[in-house]
Amino acid sequence: MLESVFGVHPTYLIELTTIPLFTGIIGYITNWTGVLMLFKPLGFHGFRVPGLKTLFPYLPKRIQVLPLFRYDGQIGWQGIVPSRADKMASLAVDKGLAKLGSVGDFYQELEPESIAAEFLEVAETQIDGIVDEILSRDQPQLWRNMPGPVKDAVYSRVRAQLPEMVQNITGELGRNIDQLVDVKLMVIRYFHAHPQRLNDLFQVLGSKELRFMQNFGFYFGFPMGFVLVGVLHLTGWSPWVVLPIGGIVIGWVVNWVGITMIFEPVFPRWYVPWRQGLLIKRQPEITEGYADMVANEVVTINNLGNELMTGARSDRTRQMLEDTVRPAADRALGPAKTMVRVALGDKEYRRIQEALAVEATAIAPVAFSDEEFNRRQGHRVKEFVAKQMSAMGPDDFVEMLRTAIKQDEWLLFVHGGVLGLFAGYAHILIFGASVATSW
Repeated sequence: MLESVFGVHPTYLIELTTIPLFTGIIGYITNWTGVLMLFKPLGFHGFRVPGLKTLFPYLPKRIQVLPLFRYDGQIGWQGIVPSRADKMASLAVDKGLAKLGSVGDFYQELEPESIAAEFLEVAETQIDGIVDEILSRDQPQLWRNMPGPVKDAVYSRVRAQLPEMVQNITGELGRNIDQLVDVKLMVIRYFHAHPQRLNDLFQVLGSKELRFMQNFGFYFGFPMGFVLVGVLHLTGWSPWVVLPIGGIVIGWVVNWVGITMIFEPVFPRWYVPWRQGLLIKRQPEITEGYADMVANEVVTINNLGNELMTGARSDRTRQMLEDTVRPAADRALGPAKTMVRVALGDKEYRRIQEALAVEATAIAPVAFSDEEFNRRQGHRVKEFVAKQMSAMGPDDFVEMLRTAIKQDEWLLFVHGGVLGLFAGYAHILIFGASVATSW
């Protein structure tokens, strides 16, 4: 009946209808699941395989780092981006933030004068309590018996030293910030603790391109189905060869072409249908989003403060703060310094002096963590990052955004090829392996 109505063999109609639909749908599913695999799940989900824990150390390094396996003998999956959080954060610094400026440049954009003002505001509310706590703890009898006016004089002299002390602290931070903060470790620690933020970085900035990737799977896969039909009839090869191998090629190529269209060519080329990488065309828009993310999530006063006070070089920060505060603690005693030193003895006097310097450094984390202050200063960082990124050439811009995932792109290609292979066999199992021999 079909042959009498359409004038062609029914098997041709089945081939011309089902093979392109199969390749189109599989192309879409390939890219849709590929995008999911980039970001989900945040943590590893899998099951234990007997013997894998013993075998794991002997596997090639390239296999060990795949998010398919775990050192404890599990097979499963973790999103490529969160599984590479440490590496991607490191590359983001080397290829991204490092091109925008040093940590000293960012610190200057945060306005040391404003930081000093915030420190001073916090210090003024806490310094009396710090003095009272130290002297009540270390010299309870002396402090308890000290006349009220003398105590008030001590408080006043300490408060009088605060502006100079705070200016000295922020000045020393500015001069030594590159030695006190390891920005790479800071970013790695942040994204390791907040893997969803790394996902957001890619999903927000590349939302249009990721959506294009999904749809492109169908746009490319559907016409390639007609090519497979042509290969079947022009070569005479068996469907058991053409459809599975064709599925592998289409699944692999659809991902490769999609990613290529997003990032290449870097500079406009008249002979390329899309002229320039789709992501590059949106550089001004992406610059705005990237700058906002860096300013509000990564290079913040709070994160810098945490790195300064608890990071790998925090011992240097605390030593610098103590060295800066100690002379101010000395000057706060004024004329009473000699009398107090005699009364307490050199050893006890130095101990109290050290205690005051150490306790005063506790003001820094409080000042760094103020949300409103972070919001105000973040606006300046955003403007700085946007300005620096706007001055980037397309090549630097692409390198900054692509390097973090480039080394793992092959996983998406393999994923597409595997799905294409299964799709080829699925078509044969559903519709059979017969090929029309005549129209």
